Amino acid sequence: MTTLSNHVPDPRLITAYAEHREGPLHRVNPWTKVGIIGALVLAVTVVDSLAVLAGLYAVTLAVYGVAGLPYRRLGYWYTLPLLFVVSVAGPLAVLEPGVPIGGVLPTPVGDLSVTWAGAALFGELACRSLTVVTFALTATMTTRYADIAHLLGRLLPGPIDQVALLTYRFTFVMVETLEDLVKGVLARGASLSEFWANRRTYARILGMTLLTAIERSERLVKSMEARGYDGDITLYGDVSRPPPREFLAVGACYAGVVVYALVVVYEVVPL
Repeated sequence: MTTLSNHVPDPRLITAYAEHREGPLHRVNPWTKVGIIGALVLAVTVVDSLAVLAGLYAVTLAVYGVAGLPYRRLGYWYTLPLLFVVSVAGPLAVLEPGVPIGGVLPTPVGDLSVTWAGAALFGELACRSLTVVTFALTATMTTRYADIAHLLGRLLPGPIDQVALLTYRFTFVMVETLEDLVKGVLARGASLSEFWANRRTYARILGMTLLTAIERSERLVKSMEARGYDGDITLYGDVSRPPPREFLAVGACYAGVVVYALVVVYEVVPL
């Protein structure tokens, strides 16, 4: 999706890595990856130490590299989650009381400064977000589409599973439509380098994309109904149960999170 932006995850590149690459994580059972994602979400929710969160993030980055996935692309794809982190934790980092880092900026509403406590809070939220995002991308880029479709069919209730599968497939159509519109705009001499100066052009592109998507979705529904679609996409793939060693590894991850919460966070069990 280089025609649009390198900062948005490209579903075609993600699918290509999942289908045509072979690495250590490609051979891991998909159910194991789902279990680890759940353990990571639980861990970043419970853990309140910046050092531990940074350690989790470092391990996740190492797993991403072991899987043979591109770090350069990951840096670009961090733009969206970091934008969320900045929008949420940025004001909190300024408003958090504590010892200021550097000077204090006087404003009409009072003195503003980034404190050490605010910087730690920003780091914690960044580590929480990037840890889950990194491993979610790792799992997606090392799992075949047929296996993902099977997992969605088993984990999500109907018709949510059908909506998720159709949304994934229709994403490729939307990407191609956007790229065709952008190429047409650039071929006519327009510039998309600055958003605010070209906001009307961006609005037209977005409007045309939505209209084209509605038209294509209507044709897609009619063609699927003509082929006998009755609200259920039959999945012929099957994902076996994880081997014992992977099952024990996932169990150890959850046990570690529970023990940390009981001993360190809630101090239910004394050291």
